[in-house]
Amino acid sequence: MAWRSCAVLLRLSGEHVLRSSARGGRWPHGTQQRCGFRKVAKKPELKKAEEELGPPHAESSEVAPQRRTPAPQVEHRAPQTPHRAFGRLVRPLVFTVGFTGCSFGSAAIWQYESLKSRVQSYFNEIRADWLEKLRPQKRGDVRKEVNQWWNSLSEGQRTVTGIIAANAIVFCCWRVPSLQRSMMKYFTSNPASKTQCSPMLLSTFSHFSFLHMAANMYVLWSFSSSAVSMLGREQFMAVYLSAGVVSTFFSYACKTATGRFGPSLGASGAIMTVLAAVCTKMPEAKLAIIFLPMFTFTAANALKAIIAMDTAGVVLGWKFFDHAAHLGGALFGVWYILFGHELIWKNREPFVKLWHDLRTGGSGGGGADGGGAV
Repeated sequence: MAWRSCAVLLRLSGEHVLRSSARGGRWPHGTQQRCGFRKVAKKPELKKAEEELGPPHAESSEVAPQRRTPAPQVEHRAPQTPHRAFGRLVRPLVFTVGFTGCSFGSAAIWQYESLKSRVQSYFNEIRADWLEKLRPQKRGDVRKEVNQWWNSLSEGQRTVTGIIAANAIVFCCWRVPSLQRSMMKYFTSNPASKTQCSPMLLSTFSHFSFLHMAANMYVLWSFSSSAVSMLGREQFMAVYLSAGVVSTFFSYACKTATGRFGPSLGASGAIMTVLAAVCTKMPEAKLAIIFLPMFTFTAANALKAIIAMDTAGVVLGWKFFDHAAHLGGALFGVWYILFGHELIWKNREPFVKLWHDLRTGGSGGGGADGGGAV
């Protein structure tokens, strides 16, 4: 671009330079500076030459900007940005709806398979206990200590352990210089990026700052027991993964509407869904801040304060956090407890029956069972 601009300036000013040099009796040294990027003061000889040659200079001033159109063309698209920008949200919207449906469908299948294998796992546990009694005990066995620690955790804590491990792995990947470009492309969400859909999920497991990851994982660990006991591990995983995508889409929409684009990452949106779901289900539960345990407040008041703060952040354009993702996650959590559970999870039986028929191959055994039941 710099060479093209230099050539244009030389071609347009060449005639003036030759005439002024003929009159002044020397070659003007300002010609080389005109090829650069900075604009220098014109010499009196050139000013006189330009006054005498007014029409050609006026024509050249109109031609010069046309040769620099590649950069201004981006600005000319500004009036059409709203339609085109909101049009770019179609694919993220389809991805959000499709991924949410797949998440809850997979959770229903997971629960079906878990219930089906519960009897077999029960006999396996009895056999393992019997073998453990026959096998001599080993003191200081690391594996045994790990198993004891794992069994001491609640079901919710065991469920989120995998999520925390995934976040830790992604955090370590950010420290590898050769992966920086891929991490920015796939593990940060930005509606202005060419890659829009996959980062909506992957950015939920991405943290660049250790303090950011530690704070999010601590909140997730704190609310995991209540959330999993309330929803079950299968439904909890479906809600958590869907919340990450839904909150990111809400962030996409707000960034597109306000024109404040930029990359975002973190599990805050999904964690806000978990927090909002627990606070909506148990509004009278007492909560406290980790550094100020003496001050307690109800879960309902905490949820109202969080939604109010994030709403203010969206309206006022605060940029320290992605308040739009936080607000989207909180609203999704409230909606799911009030309406989504009845609308989605309670109506999973037809899908589970379809999976059962596909898994059994549509054999006639189901009819015999049905006859026996009648």
